[in-house]
Amino acid sequence: MSSTTRTRTLLLASVAVFALLLASCGDDTGNDVSTGSDLPGTDYDGEIVFGDLNWDSALFHNRIAQYVLENGYGYNTTSIPGGTIALTQGLINGDIDVAMEMTPEQQPDYVEAVEAGTVLDHGLMFAGSNQGWWVPTYVIEGDAERGIEPMAPDLRSVSDLPQYKELFADPEDPDKGRFYDCIAGWECERVNEGKFEAYGLGQHYNRFLPGSDAALATSIVAAYERGDPWFGYYWAPTWIFGLVDLTKIEEPEFTEECWDQIFTGEEACAYPLMEIHIATSPEFAEAAPEVIEFLENSETTVEQINAALSYMQENDATPDDAAVWFLQEHEDVWTNWVPADVAERVKESLEGM
Repeated sequence: MSSTTRTRTLLLASVAVFALLLASCGDDTGNDVSTGSDLPGTDYDGEIVFGDLNWDSALFHNRIAQYVLENGYGYNTTSIPGGTIALTQGLINGDIDVAMEMTPEQQPDYVEAVEAGTVLDHGLMFAGSNQGWWVPTYVIEGDAERGIEPMAPDLRSVSDLPQYKELFADPEDPDKGRFYDCIAGWECERVNEGKFEAYGLGQHYNRFLPGSDAALATSIVAAYERGDPWFGYYWAPTWIFGLVDLTKIEEPEFTEECWDQIFTGEEACAYPLMEIHIATSPEFAEAAPEVIEFLENSETTVEQINAALSYMQENDATPDDAAVWFLQEHEDVWTNWVPADVAERVKESLEGM
């Protein structure tokens, strides 16, 4: 399927979900929306629509913002699931009001939209996201405690990968190795496609696209528990890096010039250490200035996010649960994002939870 066709398909799917959500008129955050007389009037009468990008940290950040807006300010919120391509287009079209995790370094369509004024960038959500291609460290170094011998002691860089395709054999096509790719619809799918072409890996490896973040994580954990080889894409912050020891495959150093060529497949290099930004549609920003002030004050750290995602994993908790946990554990952080009266209402709503 071509990139254009894939984008159109994802967008149509997201629009369909949007229509269903509007028809249901429900709040899907799992929180009770406070609308009592103790809440002041809001400067936006509609329902604030968040883009539920399909990975845990984005859902976690959405639920924090939704909880504060509902219980501290008195807004109604909802969310629409989708990938980066579809939800960026949703921002441009005005179908989405807020996206809490956009990646300018990795999303040329987003950068173009910001430059054109069809999407507004409101600065950092967090800095230091780390993406790349990884193998379990025991593949290279072994693991004496588990009785695992080194499988590829000389594996260092992408140029070494062709000689190890048998080690990472694709069960469905053993003549090639298997690369566990990014999630279909995420921007990194397009990046990895360009990298594969530039590195000439298509003749040695098949790109296997998991259907979800959970499926990709499961493939890592299952291989790790068995001590089997695994090769694929992953990113931080996530709970995975608190559970397994992975080593990044070396690539040419990131440069802006190289990155501009990745989508053409002519040149490739390592992912940059990315800044994750908050974005809104211009129409929403104009209509809801106090929400924009809150969003522009919001910022977390990789360490805080890793802790929240580990909390989710260890307690089988949802992003809604993690948002409440974060608000309870990091009152010193989020109370700086909002006026004192809003903070007091949020704290009151958290009592007894």
